[in-house]
Amino acid sequence: MFDDPNLVSAAGLVPALRLAESAGLYDLLEERLSVPSANATVKAASVVGGMLAGADSIDDLDVLRHGGMERVFTGVRAPSTLGTFLRSFTHGHVQQLDAVGAGLLAGLAGRVPGVLAGADTEQGLAFLDVDDTIREVHGYRKQGAGYGYTRVRGLNIQLLPCRPRWQAR
Repeated sequence: MFDDPNLVSAAGLVPALRLAESAGLYDLLEERLSVPSANATVKAASVVGGMLAGADSIDDLDVLRHGGMERVFTGVRAPSTLGTFLRSFTHGHVQQLDAVGAGLLAGLAGRVPGVLAGADTEQGLAFLDVDDTIREVHGYRKQGAGYGYTRVRGLNIQLLPCRPRWQAR
C-alpha cells in the first residue's frame, strides 16, 4: 500500500495535467460535455488523470486516492462514483469527448509550437502516428458499435483532423 502522505507514486501527473490545463482541458470539458452529472468536469479530469497514471479499469482509478495525491488533485472521486459517471455516457457524450480531444490537441499545438522545427510556419509539417484499437462489444444497445475491417462488432478510436491556425481562414 502506498500511503505516505508526503509522496506521490505518479508525480509525472503534475506537469502533464498542468500542461493540459494550460491548453484548455478544463474549459473544453466545461463547455462541451453535457453529461447529466454533478461536477462532470472534475470527474472527467479524474478519469484522464487515472488513465495517465496507468488505470485501465474503473477499479484502477483508485490510484488517485493514495499518499499525497490529494495535494495534486482537488476533488478526486471514488472509483464507484466515477464508474456511475462513465456508465451515464451515451454515444453523443463520447462524440463530445472527441470534440474536447480535438480542441485539446489544438491547444497543445498552440502551447508548444517550437517543439517541432518549422511547425510554426506554413511549410512546417507534423506527423502523428495513431494505432487503431477496436474493442469488441456485446449486446444490441451499444451506441456507435459496428463491424469494421476486423469483422468484429466493436468500438474503435476516432481521430478528428486539426487544422493549423494559418489554414483556419
